[in-house]
Amino acid sequence: MAVVRMATKRFFATHDANSVKNYNIAVFLCITIFVLHSGNAGVLEDNYGRYIGSFKGYAHGVRGTVYAVDENTLFIREFFYDGIGPTAYFWAGKSSRTSPDGFTIPYPEDFPAVEPPPLQTHNNSNIILRLPGGKRIKDIKWLSVWCRRFTVNFGEVFIPITLDPPKPRILPEFKRFAHSLRSGNISILDARTFYIPNLHYDGLGPDAYFFVGNGSEPSPYGVKVPNEIGSLEPLKGYQGEDIEIQLPRSLTMHSIDWLAVWCVQYTHNFGHVNIPDDLDVPPALGQTKLTPTWWYNPTSSTTSDPEGHWDMNNCRDLLPGKLQVHWEVQNEWVQVQLTGKIRENQYMAFGLSGNQNKMTMLGGDVVVVFYNREKNSFHAEDYYLSANTECDGKNGVCQDERLGGRNDAVLVTGTRRNGVTSVVYRRPVQTNEAINDQQVPLDTAAMVIAAIGPLGSSDQPGAHDDLDMTKEEIKINFNAKDDYSCSYSLFNTDDDMGRSAWPPNIIIGEKEFRAKLGPSGGSRGYMAITGQMTGDIVWYINDKLIPEIFVERKQTYTFIVEGGNDPNNGGHYHPLYITDSSEGGFGQKLDADQRKQRVFAGIVYDSEGFPFPTTAGRYCEFKFKSYDRSAEMETFDAFFDSLKLSCENGNAGLLNWTVAEETPDLVYYQSYSQPFVGWKIHVVDPGYKWKDDKDAATRQHGGLPLTCAILITAVAVQRIFTISLL
Repeated sequence: MAVVRMATKRFFATHDANSVKNYNIAVFLCITIFVLHSGNAGVLEDNYGRYIGSFKGYAHGVRGTVYAVDENTLFIREFFYDGIGPTAYFWAGKSSRTSPDGFTIPYPEDFPAVEPPPLQTHNNSNIILRLPGGKRIKDIKWLSVWCRRFTVNFGEVFIPITLDPPKPRILPEFKRFAHSLRSGNISILDARTFYIPNLHYDGLGPDAYFFVGNGSEPSPYGVKVPNEIGSLEPLKGYQGEDIEIQLPRSLTMHSIDWLAVWCVQYTHNFGHVNIPDDLDVPPALGQTKLTPTWWYNPTSSTTSDPEGHWDMNNCRDLLPGKLQVHWEVQNEWVQVQLTGKIRENQYMAFGLSGNQNKMTMLGGDVVVVFYNREKNSFHAEDYYLSANTECDGKNGVCQDERLGGRNDAVLVTGTRRNGVTSVVYRRPVQTNEAINDQQVPLDTAAMVIAAIGPLGSSDQPGAHDDLDMTKEEIKINFNAKDDYSCSYSLFNTDDDMGRSAWPPNIIIGEKEFRAKLGPSGGSRGYMAITGQMTGDIVWYINDKLIPEIFVERKQTYTFIVEGGNDPNNGGHYHPLYITDSSEGGFGQKLDADQRKQRVFAGIVYDSEGFPFPTTAGRYCEFKFKSYDRSAEMETFDAFFDSLKLSCENGNAGLLNWTVAEETPDLVYYQSYSQPFVGWKIHVVDPGYKWKDDKDAATRQHGGLPLTCAILITAVAVQRIFTISLL
């Protein structure tokens, strides 16, 4: 990315202003988009720090690859250890060979006891180790998995003498252009984190944000960065605060050229700092300890968009069409996102059943979340349910704090739009109170309860309707990694339907189709085009959202499919097949339902009569650069520019389809493992006149993408020798 950015800068720097002005503005925009897309793809995705080496294992299956994250932190990737050793620890020292003369590196770092616990079983774990007592990596010569009781070395790796770990980078302060903006010297703590000390800003800009992008100076073609509490609301005033902000997950410091305080409405730069090209900063692996959001403003809440910023791989429908839960264990915490189709004066409650053998509200340990419209704030509060009555200070539906306990629910963020409230919060795995709180079990599934209901006076939860509570037993394995059964997003239901739909995409006269996955486009995309609900991802064919494809009979077409090849990972397993079913999802159907589908390509049967797909390949998905902007974008092309491509290693699947004469006029490309992912293929006779269809496609989509391609090609031909010499 740095090479591309530098070449672009030098190109414009070495051509006079009149020459550059003569280029059509479309060329400039297309080149900008091209650079952004090529720069974001794959930048530092596999950067774990400075490579040290791999463990040489001697016992108990020890293996893993070790990296230096910074001067004090190690990262072990894909660590294995069978956990059988009686008192094994991470052990480091500075003797010439591994020996008892060393010290323990605690893991986990925040252990509750006086002594750190022995290592547990690890199966392909990623581990961050922070050297204790201010020790630095240059002070040690080896890292070992060491049994203290029997002084046995289970595995070791030696630190190269010449190792130079990545370090934070100190930048100048913000340039001072408007609204009293100033700061101390800004630091890059890791590949995604800025530290901005002594920040001053009068807060009077009408639409100001932290903003990053490419080029030598800030421009409108950038990306908003959440503030220190994770909010994407316009910036408030600052009076000398020290803050940390993090880039969206799709960006790193290596893919941007500047950080600015930028007014979007008036395209005005209040001040900025440039990012050097020669960065060698620590990767962003979670090792940087950030100030908790409540520290900045403990009495209010953020209003950023959880479904865009908090990726959790587990989801369950608690009350179909009304309430969903996402969750993920993060070290000593469980992070939970509750999303509900509720009114502003309603709450959502979720937690552990009072009896783990059956579903019961009494004795339940729940967190109640809600939105306060008057204060424009979100709340997450810890409750204990001792009776189905209002709390009297001793019994009832009571906050832990009213019972002499503490509120262990920590609010992370929240949003409300389209009649949907979504709140992200965290709670500790281990209980702090023996009576009011339950420990979250990580080794077995837990019985959970949930409800929605009205908020009473002082924002106290009131009695809920029988239809608004869980009635069937629901068990959740909080330690699960891919328990995702939610079939659609609540944000994409009725209240979201008022926005105009994007015109459908059309592909005509092409023989090769590249199939990847990407976001559905909310109410402007898949649902508006097909009239069907869908999940989070759908097919993108040749970078178009579920286009209608036209093919001729007796012709052969190639589908290059990048929908995943691991059937054990349902969220990343979408072999493409061609069928007469508008629903798809062949692999999820019972035998009788499978027989109702007619399959034309992509599925074969083995000798025992079991179907299996033939197009499994590596997984590629278009993901949000920052958050889901489908509601903001009037065209698909604009929405597509807000995405970046992420691909796993491996080869694509291939499907060569010769269209038979008896193929119906209308068939569908679909996903083998999930319904409602694809769309239409129109089948026509040989010699069909495409002119009317092509004209329709041009009227629908305009000529900008083709214009971009032509203009970029022209510029490339004209300047190729100049650029090659830069």
